[in-house]
Amino acid sequence: MTSNPTPQTLARIGGLSPLPSHPERAVLLMIDPQREYTTGLLPLQNIDAAVAEGARLLAFARGARMPVIHVIHHGRPGATAFDPAGDGARFIQDLMPVDGETVLIKSLPNAFANTDLADRIRATGRAEIVIAGFATHMCVSATARAALDHGFRSTVVAGATATRDLPHPFGAGIIPADIIQAGTLAALSDRFSVVIQDTGGLSTSVGRAP
Repeated sequence: MTSNPTPQTLARIGGLSPLPSHPERAVLLMIDPQREYTTGLLPLQNIDAAVAEGARLLAFARGARMPVIHVIHHGRPGATAFDPAGDGARFIQDLMPVDGETVLIKSLPNAFANTDLADRIRATGRAEIVIAGFATHMCVSATARAALDHGFRSTVVAGATATRDLPHPFGAGIIPADIIQAGTLAALSDRFSVVIQDTGGLSTSVGRAP
């Protein structure tokens, strides 16, 4: 009986670089840093820690002069979640944009869909993106996957993301948030993105050549 080989990502099999995006080549995308995920209808597991790491990531990006694009979700007026006029659509206090940073409104999970996000990134002269925000399994994943289609190399900062429990699709109970989180990040790291734990993974790249 032969043992199963140690799994490898498609990225490793294909010889892609495992290094995160260099701050001088990348744009930071903050995906849906909105109150719906803290005090609203869709509270996420470990959201306080993820917000704190997101704040550290923003501070790092600003210090490194990385362009920052804040992408926020708007549902239909009067919608149960992400009503544009409701509190849930507002920015989380610690993740608010500052003067000079772009705010882009989307209506679908993929931040590139029906927006000019790709053009805005290209206008910076950079071809890589660092992604953080909420929720990991939904808008973070959809955006990271679409980034590859648009020709952008991406890095996901896991500690600045969070997700929630989901019902099993076949009625077999609940799939816990930590399993959803790990599975989503593993799927992204297979081919779509370099996945790093926290902002420290970007800090270590500062000393190397862009």
